[in-house]
Amino acid sequence: MLLTSLYDGEYPQLVLFDLDGTLLDSVPDLTLAIDRMLAALDRPIVGETQVRNWVGNGAQMLVKRALAYSGAAEDDSALFDRAFELFLHHYGLCCAEQSRLYSGVRDFLNALQARQVMMGLVTNKPMSFTQTLMDEFDLRQYFSVILGGDSLAEKKPHPLPLRYAMEKIGVAVEQTLMVGDSRSDIKAAQAAGCRVVAVTYGYNHGEPVSLYQPDIIVDDLMQLTR
Repeated sequence: MLLTSLYDGEYPQLVLFDLDGTLLDSVPDLTLAIDRMLAALDRPIVGETQVRNWVGNGAQMLVKRALAYSGAAEDDSALFDRAFELFLHHYGLCCAEQSRLYSGVRDFLNALQARQVMMGLVTNKPMSFTQTLMDEFDLRQYFSVILGGDSLAEKKPHPLPLRYAMEKIGVAVEQTLMVGDSRSDIKAAQAAGCRVVAVTYGYNHGEPVSLYQPDIIVDDLMQLTR
C-alpha cells in the first residue's frame, strides 16, 4: 500500500492535513469574496481562474495579490486595511456557498479513522472561517487539533504549526505525515522533519508540486490506500 510504504508497512500514527486545495475546493467562494471586495473598491473583478493562482498563503496574501493585480501600490496600507476588511466581510457571508470536498476526501478520512489514525488540520486560513467550514462539511469529528493561520505566531511554510500539532497530540515526527497541495505545505513538512504527500489537484501557484520533492504525489487521496 502506498501510504504504509512510508512507514515500514504500518500506518502513520498522525496525519496532518491542509484544508484549501487538499480537502476542500474553496476557490469559488474565495473568488466571490475577492470580486465583491474589488467591486466595492471600484476596481475590476478578476474571476476564478486568476484567484486559483493566488491562494495558499493565507487571507492577507490573497488580498495583497488581488490589489497588486489591480494596480495598487504595495505600500498603500490604508487601501489594504479597507480591502481586507471588505474581504473578511464578504467571505464571512459566502464561505460555504459553493465550496466542495474533493473526490475521495471523506472516504480517506473515514479509512484513517477506522484504523484509529489520529488526524489534525493545519491551514493558513483564518480560524473563524476554518471553524465555519469544519461545521458546514461535518469535518470536526475527524481532527484532534485544528490550527488556522492566525492560531500561532507563524504559519506555513514555517514548521511551527506542524510541530505544535505533533506536540499537542503527542506523536513523534517520525510517525507523522503531512498531506497538502502547495509548496508551503511541502516546505513546512520538510522543515519539521516529517514525510509529506502532495496532491496534484490543488493550488500551487501554477507550479507542479514535483518541483518541491514531496515523498509521494497523488491525484486522489484514495490512491494512498491502494
